[in-house]
Amino acid sequence: MPYEEIYFSKDEIFIQNKKFEYYISPILSQYNFKHAFFTKSSSEKFLQRLGNHFNENYINCVSNQIHSNVIVFGSNSQKGNKVDADGLVGNKFNQNLWVYTADCMPIFFADKRTRNVAALHCGRKGLEKKIIKSLVKIFDKLGASRDDLLVAIGPSISKEHYLVDNVTLKEFYRKAENKKTTVDLTKTKKDYCFGDSNHLKEQNLNQLDLKKSAYRQLLNEKVLNTNIDISNLCTYNLKNEFNSWRRSKTISRQWNFICY
Repeated sequence: MPYEEIYFSKDEIFIQNKKFEYYISPILSQYNFKHAFFTKSSSEKFLQRLGNHFNENYINCVSNQIHSNVIVFGSNSQKGNKVDADGLVGNKFNQNLWVYTADCMPIFFADKRTRNVAALHCGRKGLEKKIIKSLVKIFDKLGASRDDLLVAIGPSISKEHYLVDNVTLKEFYRKAENKKTTVDLTKTKKDYCFGDSNHLKEQNLNQLDLKKSAYRQLLNEKVLNTNIDISNLCTYNLKNEFNSWRRSKTISRQWNFICY
């Protein structure tokens, strides 16, 4: 099956008369993994209430995200004990693993056999530093089989709105995919340079597809393409639903969780 972005179903909950909207991945729902990709209705001050709504008495695990490839176990990143990391792996039952985003990808991993789960905050820097590869290695140590590994890439910025200069584009493909690319703004290079519109030529900018690059990294790690869900929701474009750093330089984030 070729690369495809798909529809994630939407739901909502009410807590003390406040509405919280969220999206869910079809494949994670199919295998009964409790999770949510929240809209801008969420914020850190509501995490305890949101967590309790889905899982009463679960421990909320949150890290200080630094655009790295650092991954820690949930027990090392519980409330009051935050560490610098961009990936969380469940290692005790009754854990909610939270990541926050505003254009970067929230990526959930789940093993349908062992029921182990993980959450990644992954943007351009995370792809360059191969955080996906690092996470898959951890699942290997936990006894995961590639056939059992499920992945959901949540709402994040689309290639149409993620514009980078030539140097950044070349560096990205060198680091993220170990490829060299010659940027030529007079032509459209498949999978590499999409800067063929007039305004992109004038600004010397190129579109960069983070979701597709994450998908290719997953395939390189032998994750089955039939086990990967990719949301078609763009955080930049849907301003009524999502915070976007590139759109408004906001410090606000939306929150996403999967539970172990």
